[in-house]
Amino acid sequence: MDAHLRELRYFAAIADELNFTRAAARLFVSQPALSKQIRALERRLGFELFERRGREIALTPQGAALLPAVRDVLGTWDRAYAETRALDRPRTLVVGMQTAVGRDPQRHALRRFRELAPDWTVSLRLVGWDDPTAGLADASSDVAFVWLPVPAAGVRTHTLVGERRHVALPDDHPLAARAEIDFADLLDEPFIALPATAGPLRDFWLALDARGGRPPRIGAEATAPDEVFEAVSSGLGVVLLAEGNTRLYQRPGVVCRPVRGLAPAELAVAWRADDTREITRLFVAALRGAAG
Repeated sequence: MDAHLRELRYFAAIADELNFTRAAARLFVSQPALSKQIRALERRLGFELFERRGREIALTPQGAALLPAVRDVLGTWDRAYAETRALDRPRTLVVGMQTAVGRDPQRHALRRFRELAPDWTVSLRLVGWDDPTAGLADASSDVAFVWLPVPAAGVRTHTLVGERRHVALPDDHPLAARAEIDFADLLDEPFIALPATAGPLRDFWLALDARGGRPPRIGAEATAPDEVFEAVSSGLGVVLLAEGNTRLYQRPGVVCRPVRGLAPAELAVAWRADDTREITRLFVAALRGAAG
């Protein structure tokens, strides 16, 4: 019996999360579709992979026995794919980004990397927030600048900077006249949210941990910075952003104010844990050095 690679990825993701909803968000599929695929796989295998206990699930003995082999297959394929794909673009390092490069550690590191690897080309690639790994999950990026948390297994990160969170709001908003804003004063505001596929990253930028259990009001969803600021300037809602982005993304009709009562945002460099190439190590080392 042959299983499709996609089905094996689904199985491994659910085994990691032990939760269909979280696994679906990580895989960028709907929860019903994921459940249907796993049921179909179980029927073809002739045994169940998971025990369903209401909202809780656990691996069956058969699922636990199969999982190590599935991880080996996926790891071998991902490494082979990345190496083969690199043959089409030799000596090019693809850097995924969720926001523009503009912070000092990023600029200094890119210059340092050019010194360490002068015969390599850096290709910067902007990835929408519907992929919170910025291309690492599907190997379309070699390394990435990401905001934590990253909802994916097999990804390593190193924090570059921590920045206070601000709020962007229309310049005629009643709170725009304040120098600082308490997050408690934003609880009833409609927010511009990342797509549901961003998982924990969406929750972070909605500050779910600071809401005391009160659900956020969602005024709109956006997958890129331009969409966010268009929604804010149109009066659809407000949005939290890192302090550095208040300088990178200035827009007419939008003001940014620091917010009290929230933990800082962390910008990190990320790479696949199984990527042991020297060029990846050099890039991460350049960033570590630039970040001090």
